[in-house]
Amino acid sequence: MAKNSNIKKVTRIGKGSLGIMLPASGVRSLGWRERQRVIVKRIPRGFMILDAVTKKRKR
Repeated sequence: MAKNSNIKKVTRIGKGSLGIMLPASGVRSLGWRERQRVIVKRIPRGFMILDAVTKKRKR
């Protein structure tokens, strides 16, 4: 069976939160940084993660 790098595990963070680890190369290609604000929307069959538009945005 071939290893699929797109499959991730949901892990517990503390008592009430769950998290998924994203590959650093994918996050870098989006230009996201540590502690950046994102929007998480519930869509059919999953979630969509978008960059949050803020006033302090630097280009």
